[in-house]
Amino acid sequence: MTAEPDALRIDAPPQTLREIAVGRVRSAIILGRFASGTRLVERTLCDQLGVSRSVVREVIRTLEAEGLVETARSGPIVARLDWAQAAQIYAIRRLLEAEAAAACATRADDAVKADLRAALAGLQEAFTLKAFDELHAATARFYKVIFRTAGHDIAWDIVQRLNGRISRLRSLTLATSDRRISGPTRMAAICDAICANDPEAAAQAVRDHLTDAADIARRLLEETP
Repeated sequence: MTAEPDALRIDAPPQTLREIAVGRVRSAIILGRFASGTRLVERTLCDQLGVSRSVVREVIRTLEAEGLVETARSGPIVARLDWAQAAQIYAIRRLLEAEAAAACATRADDAVKADLRAALAGLQEAFTLKAFDELHAATARFYKVIFRTAGHDIAWDIVQRLNGRISRLRSLTLATSDRRISGPTRMAAICDAICANDPEAAAQAVRDHLTDAADIARRLLEETP
């Protein structure tokens, strides 16, 4: 009996112990469980994660490359995030995401629109449930549809390299109760403009979203000692 061509394919290979550990510590930093400046002690992380020191060292190296960990005199610490850094990240996002949204709007067909709406629905559900890990994943899916449809693969690679720091800022701003318009509502406007194949409206919706988020991030970061 001959197996079907795709019957034996492994679409989602199991995560390694290192990948699981990286994901756990990354989430702890992004969600603020490990605050900026917190010292990351190898022995403590070994006990918390239930892994060896060699795995912990790999985790620290990986997160250092992502900009989530930095080395101080006392050893590795959670990277400090201040407004000067955040302002640069928002400036980069504003340029790359507005261009990608405009290009996506000119190319979006029914399949792309369905993918974008599905990603937005997942994002809105996670926001309602305050499931922040799922919220970050759904947000990444939303933007991936936009950048891939736009054909802006290099720009998407740049965004991916900044993803850890972007996610930290999202944790500050997406669920803030005092923002004038919620993050998911802003992203729904981006989706609506793309689905209407209106590139100018899509780019402006991105700018409005990031201007709002940047204003909140600036206030929060400048108020934090």
